[in-house]
Amino acid sequence: MRILLADDEWEITRALKIMLERSQYTVDVAEDGAQALDYLENGSYDAVVLDVMMPQVDGLTVLRRMRAAGDHTPTLLLTAKSEIDDRVAGLDAGADDYLPKPFSSQEFLARVRALLRRRPSYVQERLSFGDLTLDTGSCLLTCGSRSMRLGGKEFQILELLLRNTGVLLSAATFLERIWGFDSDTEINVVWVHIAYLRKHLAALHSRVTIQSVRGVGYTLEDGPC
Repeated sequence: MRILLADDEWEITRALKIMLERSQYTVDVAEDGAQALDYLENGSYDAVVLDVMMPQVDGLTVLRRMRAAGDHTPTLLLTAKSEIDDRVAGLDAGADDYLPKPFSSQEFLARVRALLRRRPSYVQERLSFGDLTLDTGSCLLTCGSRSMRLGGKEFQILELLLRNTGVLLSAATFLERIWGFDSDTEINVVWVHIAYLRKHLAALHSRVTIQSVRGVGYTLEDGPC
């Protein structure tokens, strides 16, 4: 899942980005409100985390513009302000949740998980296709009596494929959705992780394979029983 994190305090942003990535989320970071609006215009996100006090465009203005444009992505506001009137202003602007600073890492991650459950397209934590089941909470991939825990990028690639069965996803799509806009990762890194995933599926003796259409993309295919 892909999250936009907008906060101008670099130390806080770096810590939150690391926490989110360790929880298997893809994170794009905006350093101010104007950059956040640019990301929102050009990308698709499962959740947005906005600091209220940002230069150029503040978080409440970003949120109001999102909602005015019909963007209903679940949004969490972060702020040093904790007065009731400030919380009400944030919620009235269209926020789904509000977290005053300072906060614990456990509470922040719990709020993000709750935020993601509010998405209209939210699905259960177990994704299945053919003889495969992926537990998105534990990153455990199961086929019959065999199972293995996937690493971060391989988990994210397979999750994206499982959420889009029957759809051809290009390598560029994986690069954007998993590594993010700001990444300088080369496209061949996607190919390497796809190759690793294919080896994992073979090791599990799964019928499911990752099929590629040259120049178009990748999709999952369920073989004969």
